[in-house]
Amino acid sequence: MLKEGDEAPNITLPLPDGSSTSVSDQAGKILVLYFYPKDDTPGCTTEAQSFTALADDFARAGATVIGVSKDSAARHQKFIGKYGLKVQLASDEDGAICEAYGTWIEKKLYGREYMGIDRATFLIGKDGRIAKIWRKVKVKGHAEEVLAAVKAL
Repeated sequence: MLKEGDEAPNITLPLPDGSSTSVSDQAGKILVLYFYPKDDTPGCTTEAQSFTALADDFARAGATVIGVSKDSAARHQKFIGKYGLKVQLASDEDGAICEAYGTWIEKKLYGREYMGIDRATFLIGKDGRIAKIWRKVKVKGHAEEVLAAVKAL
């Protein structure tokens, strides 16, 4: 399990336009990776819209925000278009990114157990180390809390 102060796993993040970026590509910059279960669902949409509303503030603070889910690039493109999202979304169809960050977990809902993405956010500093981790994120107010942490770096 990753902890604050650890070096961030250097994974490749496939983007909807067919390009990709990696944690090492962001060296010298602040990176916010937020993991969410599924495009176009209520909580995930609210979270993406919250980060989008603050996108200019994150940019001014020198941070790149990337959301990660197991949705396909095509699904991400539809999600971005439908809501006018200003954050990048990375596709983790094989689950490698979630595994590297420990966000693929066993969940329980109405007595049923299944594997799913833990809504979590990782703030990675300019040095490539994890500055802050939020697990089991509650969407309301989360983007604002992350922005405050970015500004404090």
